[in-house]
Amino acid sequence: MAAERRIATVFGGSGFLGHYVVKRLAGQGYMVRIAVRDTESAKTLRPMGDPGQIVPLHAPVHEEAQVARAIEGAEVVVNLTGILAERRKGDFARVHAEGAGRIARIAGSSGARRLVHVSAIGANAASASLYAQSKAAGEAAVRSAFPAAVILRPSVIFGPEDHFFNRFAAMASLFGVVPITGGATKFQPVYAGDVADAVLASLGAAAQGRTFELGGPQVRSFRELIDFMLKIINRRGWVLDLPPGLANFQAMFLEHLPGKLLTRDQVRLLRDDNVVADGAADLRSLGIVPTPMDMVVPGYLARFRKGM
Repeated sequence: MAAERRIATVFGGSGFLGHYVVKRLAGQGYMVRIAVRDTESAKTLRPMGDPGQIVPLHAPVHEEAQVARAIEGAEVVVNLTGILAERRKGDFARVHAEGAGRIARIAGSSGARRLVHVSAIGANAASASLYAQSKAAGEAAVRSAFPAAVILRPSVIFGPEDHFFNRFAAMASLFGVVPITGGATKFQPVYAGDVADAVLASLGAAAQGRTFELGGPQVRSFRELIDFMLKIINRRGWVLDLPPGLANFQAMFLEHLPGKLLTRDQVRLLRDDNVVADGAADLRSLGIVPTPMDMVVPGYLARFRKGM
């Protein structure tokens, strides 16, 4: 009789990072349950595995019974759920803190052997940003419910489907103007494939109970990243670095529009650098060599290049 297939449940698996994680888990032979709000959004991931190996499930993180059903029998649970802006007041707490705690609690009680929780660099209970506060609350809830969980904190993630370089390249192409705020704030962009590799590496015994901060090999200011993008797409562009007060005023209006291009909470978040802390366990601690931006970004921004 063939050995029973191991099960991995990935919450938020239909998102940008989820595609990479699901593909790697399937490649390791796991039957992958993709726990999401909208199962239609996850159907495109099915070809990443054998027939029946990848199964989308309706399991919003706020629904106790659905979360429990998605986790039941799983050996590995990965939580990738996250939002950058609230649709309703309290969404950060509901998704990042309460949802993360619920997943960890149920994973622990169901007998899951491994839990990997993807948080973010900058998670800080004392931050002025509700996003950062809720990320810290989520980490605390995970640690309390599942002490052996591995917590991964990536900086801004780049890759062909990212919402960072693609968004600003589209803006530069359409309008010739790239408005930003916090131009001096430093980031350490990390490749999505490296973060997914870190999820897989986190399943090893040596990683259990630890926190890793994930950044690429280059630290750049927000303004430098925009200049890097403009050079790739061969556009001069006008980078408008708004002072915090003006950006906050602008965000008062933009955060009520579809797409939420800028919110007041994001303005607060951009006050602090987003880089791996000195002495923190990082990608290399997991045996992963970080991928430089210039090995990946030019390939997928080519479609925005002037004259193409």
